[in-house]
Amino acid sequence: MAPSITIDRRSFLKTTGAAAAFAALPPFARAAQPPAPASFQFAFLTDTHIEPELNAPQGCDLAFRKIAAFKPDFAIMGGDHVYDANAVDATRANLVFDLYKKTEQALQMPLHHTIGNHDIFGVNQKSGIATSDPAYGKKMFQDRIGRTYYSFDHKGHHFIILDSIQPTEDRQWEARIDDAQLAWLTEDLKKAGAATPTILSTHVPLVSAFPTYANDYAPNTDKYSRATIANSTEVLAAFEGHNVLAVLQGHMHINESVHYKGIQFLTCGAVCGNWWHGPRMGFPEGFTMVTLHAGKLSTRYEPSGFQSLDPRDKF
Repeated sequence: MAPSITIDRRSFLKTTGAAAAFAALPPFARAAQPPAPASFQFAFLTDTHIEPELNAPQGCDLAFRKIAAFKPDFAIMGGDHVYDANAVDATRANLVFDLYKKTEQALQMPLHHTIGNHDIFGVNQKSGIATSDPAYGKKMFQDRIGRTYYSFDHKGHHFIILDSIQPTEDRQWEARIDDAQLAWLTEDLKKAGAATPTILSTHVPLVSAFPTYANDYAPNTDKYSRATIANSTEVLAAFEGHNVLAVLQGHMHINESVHYKGIQFLTCGAVCGNWWHGPRMGFPEGFTMVTLHAGKLSTRYEPSGFQSLDPRDKF
């Protein structure tokens, strides 16, 4: 005998009513319904600072192969791919970008890139590069890596890559989301919809407590904001009314989680640790695995196991 199934009248009416309402929609309206958020994991790796010295290529390869073994859906790179394009000539800058692109192949998965302050070419006066050089500033990154800000969707989630690095007229740089990008961000969030779970990536943090406890940023006498984004309040205002789950951040080479107005601001440890000189403030070389499940985001930090040739404190 087949088992009996009991459905109460209220549940039956609610279920059949919802199904009937959906069926009554015209085909174009039914097709426009966004997909329900699915569960998956991705990797966030940041601050590779690849260079020929200090076994950095081997350290990157070690981290990349460990990421690949977890088989995430994709990876987001949080910036500072190379060390350095900012204060060197074209030969050295192209060398480290070539090295990064070659080593990156070990990931064997879709990879989304965030620009970092060491990824902009020739901005530091010491480079000897003229501002009229065709590759000056962000152009080398755009030619070698890709766009500096954009968005994409994956399994019912919306992802936004921000460009927090703005070269200045006096051959320096500032952490800021420029006006054109801020207008784009506002429109992009509007298109994504208020309910869509959204995750952002930025190299320089939007929100961090790091400057309050790190000696290398306290006190900060620099004329430009470089520890956090200068106009973060404007960016945070754009998040209001949207389902922003988290902002993934690099730049500081440490692990830190700050919760503000329901959003996780996750500053993540660096693939290079302390610039390939061992752990940075106790945080070893590694990367972050991110899991999205049932509308929630969780992370775990995975050390790569790299052993420095020259362990020491950088600062």
